[in-house]
Amino acid sequence: MAPAEGHTQHSSTDALPGPPISQELAAHSALPALQPAETSPFTLSACHTPIVLATSNTNGAGSLPAAAVVAGCALLFTIGSFWWLNARQGKLKSYAPHSFAAAATRTKTLIRIPLVLFNTGPKPIIVQNLRLVLKGAELKGVTLPWSTTRDRIRPEKDDDPRLPGVFVVNGRVAEQVFAEFSTPYPYFIPELQEYQAVVECKLGHKKEWLTLVDFPIRLGNITSPANYIPYSNEPQELTIEERAKAASALESLRPESN
Repeated sequence: MAPAEGHTQHSSTDALPGPPISQELAAHSALPALQPAETSPFTLSACHTPIVLATSNTNGAGSLPAAAVVAGCALLFTIGSFWWLNARQGKLKSYAPHSFAAAATRTKTLIRIPLVLFNTGPKPIIVQNLRLVLKGAELKGVTLPWSTTRDRIRPEKDDDPRLPGVFVVNGRVAEQVFAEFSTPYPYFIPELQEYQAVVECKLGHKKEWLTLVDFPIRLGNITSPANYIPYSNEPQELTIEERAKAASALESLRPESN
């Protein structure tokens, strides 16, 4: 009996640590239950949402002035482009001619010049009047009014003379005009020399006369003053006979020689 009792006592002694072990296991098993609560997606999103919203509001407030600047620049570019392409007032340009027609008689002196008028802008330009100013070595300046407009440089019977009239040069368009300038005798009797010619124009949007083109006109190329014929405006050398004949014809027109 004693051994059985001793065995019983030994078993009871080995069973004594049981409750502490169960409590420790229960404590360890309860720890993982806290981890899902700490790493819950709902909790993370709830924490980070205010930060994201605050960042978005900050960026929106900072980009508003930049957007206004871009919109203003686009508006100015649109207005400027429209003005440049459709409403800009251009200039009227012309170029030195390669030829002219001239005559000097006891009635009048005639000079016909082929002009090309180019409007550099989109807005039409109204030409009200033209005139020719000649300057020489001994001539400070003589003005020949615009008398007629012709169809060609060579004077002919079917030349269709037209009185001076206001005309329009449309935007970005070139117009050819055969302008004839004249003055009554004996206001101007040319010499056989080179003159500085200035074609001036009066435009609808300007009050003063403007220089249209400035070029040398070589009236020394005239060989037959009594005949209204064309001549080259390039430098030329007349023969002694041609020059003497032309000079004699012009000299006979001068009042002091009569």
